[in-house]
Amino acid sequence: MWVGLMTDSLRSEPRPRVFERCARWGIRSVELGTGNFSAAPHLDLQQLLRDPGARAQLLRELRDHGLVISALNCSGNPLHPRPEEGARQARVVRDTIALAGLLGVDTVVTMSGCPGGPNGGDPNWVLSGWPREFQEVLDWQWQQKVIPFWQEMAEWAQRCGVRRIAVEMHPGQCVYNPATLLRLREAVGPTVGANLDPSHLFWQGIDVLATVERLGPAIFHVHAKDTWVDEARVRQDGVLYLSTGWPPSQGPWTFRTLGLGHDTFFWQRFVDALRRVGYRGALSVEHEDPYLDAADGVARAVEVLRACLPRQAEGGDLTDS
Repeated sequence: MWVGLMTDSLRSEPRPRVFERCARWGIRSVELGTGNFSAAPHLDLQQLLRDPGARAQLLRELRDHGLVISALNCSGNPLHPRPEEGARQARVVRDTIALAGLLGVDTVVTMSGCPGGPNGGDPNWVLSGWPREFQEVLDWQWQQKVIPFWQEMAEWAQRCGVRRIAVEMHPGQCVYNPATLLRLREAVGPTVGANLDPSHLFWQGIDVLATVERLGPAIFHVHAKDTWVDEARVRQDGVLYLSTGWPPSQGPWTFRTLGLGHDTFFWQRFVDALRRVGYRGALSVEHEDPYLDAADGVARAVEVLRACLPRQAEGGDLTDS
């Protein structure tokens, strides 16, 4: 394992500056956003697809800074029930997989998407099997939208030479916890696995270390992001709240940089758990801490991770640890 960076964490900085920071901080890989929920601040998806020179330039910049690409990230809602929006986001997923193949990147990070119901409408995140019509909507979503779409994308990935589609378990999406991730993997096959982002599991009350053991070889990529949970507010109103409606200080949870939600000892156990199930990839720092400057937050996260990794993992080939 090694320390990586989801470069949207430094979205306000140009690509050369981000790569320079990575080299200085000892970061060894980058995860680049290509569109959808990402503004894709560090690449132009369509330009890279059509221009071999632009791809060569990107790869040259990476080599010059001792970096590789751990994954391309196209997280969004490719199952959006508004036809134009759904088609646009699905196209970004498909094009990102194609670009990954052209760049020799074997992993694409994304989200499952969330459709509406049989009669259209807006995305409908179903959390209850009662009343009965909720279960009917959920069954329709999976059988008519979720499974067919990702079966198609898995076939496309294989054609493009991309081995792994890493789905992030994220509330608001049909895949939001280990059970739904495994349901999709069982339906689609081993091309689908997890982008394990602990931050979204923490606030749902899911045991992250047990999740690592449960998913094991289905963990394709990892985000290093923390969450602080205010237990008193959870007891008061639960974990489901409108994050855009309240300031972070008044919510039951908020994203934090590593060490400010869970201490270094937890992250040491997290890294150890990953090692024990055979994970040998990037720990891709993702900064969404509302209280810290982005560069400060990333630098702090890197320090925590370096304290969790064996010393020999800091040097040598990316595949040696």
